[in-house]
Amino acid sequence: MAHSMMKKMNMSSVCVMMGVTRRVCVRSLGTDTSKTVTKKKENILPPEGEITKSVFMSQSTDIYTNLALEDWMYRNMDFTNHHVMMVWRNEPCVVIGRHQNPWLEANIPLLSEREIALARRNSGGGTVYHDRGNLNVTFFTPRERYDRKYNLELIKRALFRGFGIKSVINERQDIIIRDKYKVSGTAAKLGRLTGYHHCTLLVNANKADLSRALAKRETNATASTRSAVANLAEVDNKITVDSLQTALGYEYLRTPAMRLEDGGQNQISKQRGFQFINPTDDWFPGLAELKNDLKSWDWCFGRTPDFSVSRTFPVPAELLAPSKVYSATQELVINMTVVKGLINDVTLSIPPGLVESGFHGEASVITHLKGKRFTSEALSALQEAMLTRHLTSDVNKLDDREQFVAKCFDQVVNTV
Repeated sequence: MAHSMMKKMNMSSVCVMMGVTRRVCVRSLGTDTSKTVTKKKENILPPEGEITKSVFMSQSTDIYTNLALEDWMYRNMDFTNHHVMMVWRNEPCVVIGRHQNPWLEANIPLLSEREIALARRNSGGGTVYHDRGNLNVTFFTPRERYDRKYNLELIKRALFRGFGIKSVINERQDIIIRDKYKVSGTAAKLGRLTGYHHCTLLVNANKADLSRALAKRETNATASTRSAVANLAEVDNKITVDSLQTALGYEYLRTPAMRLEDGGQNQISKQRGFQFINPTDDWFPGLAELKNDLKSWDWCFGRTPDFSVSRTFPVPAELLAPSKVYSATQELVINMTVVKGLINDVTLSIPPGLVESGFHGEASVITHLKGKRFTSEALSALQEAMLTRHLTSDVNKLDDREQFVAKCFDQVVNTV
């Protein structure tokens, strides 16, 4: 249906821009990048008829580049007279909300093993998995005209008009199909001048990878709310990311800026149409710096709210003192407090059976772990600390008890 709709449209009136001159591209996009602060303070906004719309299509599939582009537009563009919907997609990645804990939300060891990117966005909301089967949509407006309900209703209309898919918006502002399956999550950022609302749409994402990538661990932090999810392709196997992008773009262009009414071809002819966007420093000066910041460990992990982890491990009988009989289970208890992604405090509760069998490394363990990243870096520091105790002897490897303690620490840091 979306394809037939496209054929009926007059493409010349849609103004599809296949290329924009380098260096002057920001002006070519038709959006004033000098934010008119005086005008904003006076709260003078144009009437609806003077507002035009564009659909920006990012040509990048890199999560850090697309988040940087989103942030660049938010910081630099004036959307007073020109509202923009940006559509974008990414290679496999996990994206957490601004205030979330990546160790709680994602399976970090799996992401590292499979080289799946983890990114922290500037907006709030929960954690999502992206791949090429997922369409991301960002709506940019002046803050005063931010309207999340309008955006979600517009997506609903596009799904029904283009593919006959019925959906509802629940109390959490997720888009739901078949009464219970989530196909879209939503988040937003509101600044003094500009607001944006962005959401995901699952088209034919790899749900098995999604489930594995978003495995949870136990901490004292607040986790995302998990929901049953579905792909839109499960309802209509003819739907693709490209066809959905087209249907959604036309729905956006045919709808007036402030009212959910169908303006049809006449409304489309007044808009600025679809524009391919190349997110590079040539097009958007300073974009690379934003990307580097978003990609840094300090942003992705170091901005994590403080949290603590506590794990208990039963000590194998063969590691206990052989001449002793213990009435209670001998357990090693590890407690850690993590601040800004770094280990701030460590407490080891070592059972008598492990002490009596010869383990005496508590002090060196705690000293060497403080200040280390809550990653495999901590495990390396732990092993080094325990080996240091053997410098006066010919021993150059950990004994069985030390290996057990190291393995327990590895599970604390790397096991969800």
